[in-house]
Amino acid sequence: MISFKQLPIEAKAAVAAGVVFFSMMLSRSYLAEKLDFRTRRWLLRLQMALFANTLMLMGSLHVWRSTVTTFTRSSAASSFCFMLWKMAVFMFLALAHSSFFTLLFLVAEEPYFFSLAAYTCLGAYIILIFFLFTLGSVEQAYKFLAGRGAKAGTGNKNRTALKPVLAVLLTVVLTVVGLLNASQPPTVNSVEIPVHKLPSTMNNLKVVLLSDIHLGPTVGKTKLAMIVRMVKALKPDITVIVGDLTDAEAKIIRPAVEPLGELDSPLGTYFVTGNHEYYTSDVSNWFELLKSFNIQPLHNENVKIVSPKSTSDWFCLAGVDDIEADVLHYSGHGMDLKKALRGCSSEHAIVLLAHQPIAAKWALQERPDINLILSGHTHGGQIFPLNAGAYLLNPFFVGLYKVGQNTFVYVSPGTMYYGIPMRLGSRAEITEIILRSP
Repeated sequence: MISFKQLPIEAKAAVAAGVVFFSMMLSRSYLAEKLDFRTRRWLLRLQMALFANTLMLMGSLHVWRSTVTTFTRSSAASSFCFMLWKMAVFMFLALAHSSFFTLLFLVAEEPYFFSLAAYTCLGAYIILIFFLFTLGSVEQAYKFLAGRGAKAGTGNKNRTALKPVLAVLLTVVLTVVGLLNASQPPTVNSVEIPVHKLPSTMNNLKVVLLSDIHLGPTVGKTKLAMIVRMVKALKPDITVIVGDLTDAEAKIIRPAVEPLGELDSPLGTYFVTGNHEYYTSDVSNWFELLKSFNIQPLHNENVKIVSPKSTSDWFCLAGVDDIEADVLHYSGHGMDLKKALRGCSSEHAIVLLAHQPIAAKWALQERPDINLILSGHTHGGQIFPLNAGAYLLNPFFVGLYKVGQNTFVYVSPGTMYYGIPMRLGSRAEITEIILRSP
């Protein structure tokens, strides 16, 4: 029987990842209600950082072997340039691994340069792993089809050296493109949505949808202030924030949140939790902070949005807690659609705020009379190649979907980004929704 010491390092990393994952599940199931918020917060973030790093270790070993070890037998291996290259690869991997720990130590009003550099390296790391794997698979397929098996030769050595060079070049290009794309202000996307049973006096009502701003290590006050200015320029009747506003505790990042106090939509500004709010383990303090800025959290509850032209005309705006609250056993929270829609009958239009598209699907299965659901969470995949995974894991990916005869679901691609300051194959968005009465 093989002992743990005899296992290759990749296998040891996989075992370590499994142990950390098991501890995360154990903490969520049995310790969630026994630990105070502060302890739970640190434990959860530490476990997530350790889990991500143990998984990444397997990829990092592959990156090192592909970009460094492959060239150690070449004539350039003893050169000064190769030494610089080894140092650059090591620093790149170290920064990528350190990104997950910035949530614990480097969150402030504005992002630290180290956090931006670390998360940029993490984005490049994901792209590089993808291309190394894809090019390696193409190489193996070529060998198989050519009938050469594993035979070595000069041409084979050249291809082996070409693979990491091509992967690095593609990664650098896409990283620069992704950084430039994410540095641009969010695009304003105007969408007209017919809402069944919306009163005629509320025709053309304007709702501005924000989602996934992720105030934290790489998004700070400056970017939030820009978003608020853009929202105010649209002059919405209602502003809604459908989760993942933050990745940090309210007390730590409070100065960065102050621009939200400038939102002044005449029919109100509303907020529902996303999964990342529960990762902060500080939801109650966030609710109080948002209320101080005249932003109303919809904690499995609803409000009547009354027409400015007729007090007898209204529709029901409801919001549910994110489903991650149930997974984390977050006391007093969790998606409760019946409670959220209490008093909302099918005689009036119903608009629901639910952070995750899977929650939108569940809501429609229980209450098909909901007319419009506004969600986020997917980020449109944010960066290639994660787009494919986000598409496959969510019943609604991004944009407008019609469900049945009288229901629509709109999924925002996110107003900023999570951690990695890059976007590839997606664009940050502020959504201007024009509600149309039948």
